[in-house]
Amino acid sequence: MRVFVTGASGWIGSAVTDELLTRGHQVIGLARSDKAAEALRAKGATVHQGDLDSPDSLAAAAETADGVIHLAFKHDFTDVAGAGRAERAVVQRMLDTLVGSDRPFLIASGVTTSASGLLTEDDPSPHEGPDSPRGGSENLALEYADRGVRPVALRFAPTVHGAGDYGFTAVLTKIAAERGAAGYIGDGSTRWAAVHRTDAARLVRLALEKAPAGSRVHATAESGIPSRDIAAAIGDYLGVPSVSVAAEDVAAHFGWIGGFFGLDAAASNTRTRELLDWTPTGPTLLEDIKSGAYSA
Repeated sequence: MRVFVTGASGWIGSAVTDELLTRGHQVIGLARSDKAAEALRAKGATVHQGDLDSPDSLAAAAETADGVIHLAFKHDFTDVAGAGRAERAVVQRMLDTLVGSDRPFLIASGVTTSASGLLTEDDPSPHEGPDSPRGGSENLALEYADRGVRPVALRFAPTVHGAGDYGFTAVLTKIAAERGAAGYIGDGSTRWAAVHRTDAARLVRLALEKAPAGSRVHATAESGIPSRDIAAAIGDYLGVPSVSVAAEDVAAHFGWIGGFFGLDAAASNTRTRELLDWTPTGPTLLEDIKSGAYSA
């Protein structure tokens, strides 16, 4: 299958690109820079140069492909609303190009909080409309299941971990090293789902190949790790204590990431395992922390 992958040179996207190429698929990778383009060509991928501010360009690339995996996002915390609107515009433009083709369109999303305490694949995203997080793009994409597209929502855990990860867990580790203490909020009972990068990449490839239209799949190998356990593992690795941070001190201690670390983002993967015959085999998050995956 010839697959257009946005975010192809990113943390998750580069692993997805490797997985697809290894399994005999062809990859057209979106690249914003010459450096990213060189890295993709070195892997054996075809390059489409552009960015998320050029919806027509991305739609043109999608039109030439047998399927699309949309992983890119503008992580601009200074303009969250603008990033969401940009996301919705480019998603809608690509989807409109695919109408009536029965081609797959996989879209990156995230695990959100759930009233039941454990998000399942049957729970719809609460985010609707262009002014909601990520522009409500998950729900927008799934609406195209009735328009001759095979949309699939890829809900990634808050931490997709592994050696070289520069995401949330890396930021928490850096803060702990700077402050001499690994913090957790309150009693540390809030949870994060987690998945190893290689397991996430394999899930994406399986979803491309066989997930039915309208599916929501959870890239969550571990359904929910208490934040106090994450802090304890970081503290043990760094040789610093783990400490509780009061609600009023979260912003001062953690900065922007405090709002994310305080979320209870636990998610089941039962339906995903059954649907895709997916069994995670990578290290756990705590094993990665303890083995030095975040030493940098």
